[in-house]
Amino acid sequence: MRRFDGLDGLRAIAAVMVVFFHYGGPDRLQGWIGVQVFFVLSGYLITTLMLREESRTGKVALKAFYLRRVFRILPVYFLVLAVTAIITLVAGTYVSSNLGPEMPLYLTFFNEFAGGTPYGHSWSLGVEQKFYLLWPLLAFAFGAFSLRKRLGITGLLIALAVVATPFTIAPLASGWPAHYISILLGCVVALLMHHKAGYRFLQPLTHPVTAIGVAIAAVVLHSFLKPLGDALNGQAGIPGFVWVLSFYPLAIALLLPAVVAPGPVQKLLSCRPMAYIGERSYSLYLVQSIAASIVIGLGFGLEGSWLATAVTVVALALAAVLYRTVEVPMINLGRRVIAGKPKAEPEEQRPALTPVS
Repeated sequence: MRRFDGLDGLRAIAAVMVVFFHYGGPDRLQGWIGVQVFFVLSGYLITTLMLREESRTGKVALKAFYLRRVFRILPVYFLVLAVTAIITLVAGTYVSSNLGPEMPLYLTFFNEFAGGTPYGHSWSLGVEQKFYLLWPLLAFAFGAFSLRKRLGITGLLIALAVVATPFTIAPLASGWPAHYISILLGCVVALLMHHKAGYRFLQPLTHPVTAIGVAIAAVVLHSFLKPLGDALNGQAGIPGFVWVLSFYPLAIALLLPAVVAPGPVQKLLSCRPMAYIGERSYSLYLVQSIAASIVIGLGFGLEGSWLATAVTVVALALAAVLYRTVEVPMINLGRRVIAGKPKAEPEEQRPALTPVS
């Protein structure tokens, strides 16, 4: 299976939540947490793809893996960064917006340590890039480890992140190790789902009735994130949002079996509108500040949810263009480079425009 039906729907929800959070959406929505959904999905997808490759060929081709990441992530990322820099230069805010001073961090994917800038929302890419770099080396570079050994590696990394998080509470990059816990929880689900014994442990979550119950529970939990975060804020000197990160990603991880298994939850999340937005969610996420500049520049004076909706619509339009003109062509170019065929294939032989992740 090259596509993971249903996961595109989760991507769509996560991306829209983040945009709404940044541009006036209702506080009760707690859209900031959408980034954690992306993290859990990244851990699950990348680990599942590597496990399937290992099952087919006996090993994971790390060079091909890194090349796929390069062609998947870097072209759109640097293009949007360049456009953002040009906009601030024209507006005379390149330095005052802090984009100029922080540019070295954006060029080296240490975004999570940058201050507030027009490209500040890309901080999550800094976290994910380090995961893409290190996780294959730790879990796959030395052969086909047993499930127990890989779970042990994952558990150790989660423990290290838990221990490190309280020491990284600061104005910038507050509690950054906690974000790796979200990614690693996705890895755990992938490891269990791929292994026969592990799958038996999670199989009850794939039953259609159970899946509906898990999905409803996740929605209910999400609706109470605001009061829960407020109640926990300051406990043991830790911000409320860090406390929320201790249980919300786990709920999303437990939701994954319900989303990937055939049933009503998967069907809802894989419907065409959800899939359309989910497929373009990477570009949608990156272009949100450019879209906001366009909407605000038009001078309609929109505020609150109206502004958030308008920014989302414009961002989706920009993302659709980037998806067709940059994302898909570069993904296909990466496939040809990996296959040793840098020139374009005849039209009828070209791979389908369906990037996996």
